Amino acid sequence: MNKEEQVIRGFRDLLNKMVLLNKFKMEGSLKEYKPSEVHCIEYIGKNADSNVTKLAESFYMTRGGISKITKKLIKKGIIESYQKPDNQKEIYFRLTEQGKVIYKVHEELHKEFQERDKAVFEQVTEEEFDIMLSFAEKYSRHLDAEIKKQGVDITNRNDFE
Repeated sequence: MNKEEQVIRGFRDLLNKMVLLNKFKMEGSLKEYKPSEVHCIEYIGKNADSNVTKLAESFYMTRGGISKITKKLIKKGIIESYQKPDNQKEIYFRLTEQGKVIYKVHEELHKEFQERDKAVFEQVTEEEFDIMLSFAEKYSRHLDAEIKKQGVDITNRNDFE
């Protein structure tokens, strides 16, 4: 296995282990909600004037898929939709009080996970952080270019749902 394959496998393994470890806590604390709903709540909580398009772009999902999630969250009383007086066409989302509680629980879990992993990150030098961040940015730009080159418009595709 060459170094590229080792890096990709290493990142996949890291991600899978994080998901495994975090899953039990997340499901225990937020068991009534699917991961996609929790991520949607998180995004809306962190980003003012969230709408279907912004959510779809952020999660690389279709607008239709996001619409289904947001409709469920509205029905559950977690988010509410609103329009701006100067733009009656666009629909935006914000958290309800119940949504803010879920958002806070999710944020507390993330803090707990950061605390769990702190021992590793304390050993990482600034230079190592800079190298990792640089690599992640380069790889992300490359993947963005590939998406563009292949003409993939995730927000209009139905095969991702």
